[in-house]
Amino acid sequence: MPRTSRAKAARHAPATPAGTVTGATPQELAPAAPRPNTPADDGTWARVIHEVADDLAVDALARDRAGKPPHDEAGRLREAGLPALLTPPATGTGADWRTACAALREIAAADGSIGELLARHYVLSWSARLFGTPESARGVERRALDGRWLWAGDVSLPDADRTPEADVGLTLTPAGDGYVLDGQKSFAAGVTVADRLLIGAPDARTGESVIVAVDPYHPRATVDPAHDRLGQRLTGAGTVRFDGVPVPPHDVVATVPRDEHDVPPRATLAPLALRLALVHVGLGIAEGALAEARDVIRRGAPPVWAAVEPDGSVCETGPGGDPYLLLHYGELVTAAHAAASVAEPATRALAGGLLAGQGLGVEERAEIAVLVAAAEAVTHRSALHITTRLLELTEGAAPFADDPGLDRFWRNARVLTAREASPRRFRDIGDHYLNGAQLPLTLRG
Repeated sequence: MPRTSRAKAARHAPATPAGTVTGATPQELAPAAPRPNTPADDGTWARVIHEVADDLAVDALARDRAGKPPHDEAGRLREAGLPALLTPPATGTGADWRTACAALREIAAADGSIGELLARHYVLSWSARLFGTPESARGVERRALDGRWLWAGDVSLPDADRTPEADVGLTLTPAGDGYVLDGQKSFAAGVTVADRLLIGAPDARTGESVIVAVDPYHPRATVDPAHDRLGQRLTGAGTVRFDGVPVPPHDVVATVPRDEHDVPPRATLAPLALRLALVHVGLGIAEGALAEARDVIRRGAPPVWAAVEPDGSVCETGPGGDPYLLLHYGELVTAAHAAASVAEPATRALAGGLLAGQGLGVEERAEIAVLVAAAEAVTHRSALHITTRLLELTEGAAPFADDPGLDRFWRNARVLTAREASPRRFRDIGDHYLNGAQLPLTLRG
């Protein structure tokens, strides 16, 4: 049954109007404290994820059209405890990466923007363990869990070919035992609702990249939400300007060597983890579009179709019985299944690599990179194909006044995949297969 058919009636307070300054932190906006972590194998998380997805599906189209900062949506996630679903081993609680990816996929089927917001939070929540020492990671992870932080930010190294023109280089200037952060940077998600930003910036003295946690509500930090985005409108994207924001020593997470060849393999899992998390978001968008389109067809098609059997007899079939329509939907559903089957081994491999920690080797990391590249290339192509084709197949299937808003799935898929270069991924996979070349260890996406 399509999600929109079984979702509960909407019961939410309206989102904070765009441009309104409330002075409230995300914690104060949360309706209630999140539930404590619960082992994933007792089914509790599965029920919570399903309820949140149904909840988001109810008003997804209206929220997408309004395009307001996702304060209400972040509150729903916090109320359900989902930011704490994926917690590193230091905490001793929480679900594993495969459960988290399944959650992203289901949430994204209801609302692709919130799926991306949560995906980036999950990846950033592991950054201290990937880049820092076990001792420093435990400190950051414990404070984040106790404070119920929702993370946003970016710890990847800048790429001159893909850096937005609006970004002004970030700089960390040593000050006592800590730093002072200056500059401006745009972020794809979370900055309008996050409790902490995790950011990589160069040390003005040494040139090494330093990863720091920053309070986005500091008086010297200014958040400018992104407006009028084509898709993924509710991720909380925006630009943050830092004007001498102090970074105390306990908020310095890790220092990354200037030479990427000196970076341990475990740290280079960070961009792979983000890419794979977004693969599951893209897959969820495609599956959500299929379910919504199925609902449209069932509502708008004639109640009975006459089908001619091979023996010449005529039988009646249900809505959507047009054989050509069935053919097209069969092809699209198969494409979604194929993408899911490619994403699964990549998810298993990445989960294993993340748990290996410092024991991860270069060859193991290279194999993970190939699997992630394949999942990314296949899923992104499938998501775009499925969401585009569904717009064509449902044209005129519903009355104009009952617009199902299927365009949001296409817009979300288009924006999510805009920066992914499938030819480059296929080239890397081919080079690995034919020549045994290892994908380079890098902190760039």
